[in-house]
Amino acid sequence: MQTRINRVKSRKLSITTILLLLNTFVFILQLAVPKLFTNLSLTSGQTLTHPWTIFTSMFMHAGFSHLLFNMYALLIFGSLIEQKIGRNRFLWSYLLSGVVAALSFDFYNQIMGTAGSAVGASGAIMGILGLTIMLLPQLRVAFFFVIPMSMRTAGIIFALIDLFGLFNPASGIAHIAHLGGLAVGLLLGYYFIRKKVGFQKQFIRVNISSKPKPKNNPADSNYEKTIELTQEDIDGYFKYGKI
Repeated sequence: MQTRINRVKSRKLSITTILLLLNTFVFILQLAVPKLFTNLSLTSGQTLTHPWTIFTSMFMHAGFSHLLFNMYALLIFGSLIEQKIGRNRFLWSYLLSGVVAALSFDFYNQIMGTAGSAVGASGAIMGILGLTIMLLPQLRVAFFFVIPMSMRTAGIIFALIDLFGLFNPASGIAHIAHLGGLAVGLLLGYYFIRKKVGFQKQFIRVNISSKPKPKNNPADSNYEKTIELTQEDIDGYFKYGKI
């Protein structure tokens, strides 16, 4: 019975795959029902009257190339980070990055006195890139498919492109949304790293001192180097120590 249950669990779709399918399905749906694009897109200044667009806009795309580029990035980096931090943390990290990206776009436009609409998973995916920068800084990537560099260097370049892009509102790209999502990813990456370090310190302290040291037994001279796992330790590992 246990073997059968484990096999069923192993067939569960990854969150990355589910997001890929969902974004593709919504894109096909918006092509079939064009009115959805207007009703579900984010428009600056209307988040109070249309609050659902803060969430729905991250699943809409302006065209096939927009969808293709975003889904390619999600497939590459989402798969890595989901394995690194687990399904649940990956999902809420993705959604939180997308929501903050949308709010950043709306807030920035209201501050600047400009109007605009935004769609796309770019903000959420920039959050995943931020996590990748923090958790896998030395990962080698081909920038624009050509120039090899570390993930940390690529992240700095991406951030600079979006910063300079703020001075070119005619670009048609929601650079501020990218920066908002990236900031969330960087902060979450820092948080996960700190939680892991804190867990490791607690794990070592608890397991080395969990039992009194044996006395007068030379065979147990390495006792302090042993580790005994409790269910609480195992749960803590999957919650904090996995990355």
